[in-house]
Amino acid sequence: MAALIRELLIHELLQLPSHQLWTDYDSEADVLYISFRKPQRADDTVMGDGNLYYYAAGVLVGVTVLNASRQGMLAGTPAPDE
Repeated sequence: MAALIRELLIHELLQLPSHQLWTDYDSEADVLYISFRKPQRADDTVMGDGNLYYYAAGVLVGVTVLNASRQGMLAGTPAPDE
């Protein structure tokens, strides 16, 4: 299952609004920060599927993935059903 998640994740990454991104992972909080612009300067934040999505002028500029290790977002981290 983890291989399928990684395959789907790669597909989704290729569909992102930017081909360059910055990431930071806080292991203590288990939060993954993904930015598509530096600086983000978001003017709107939407919470959906347990994550935070940041927009600037209607364009997605970043995502905060909460409980990242439990969502199988980190390499070497098993998916919840494994």
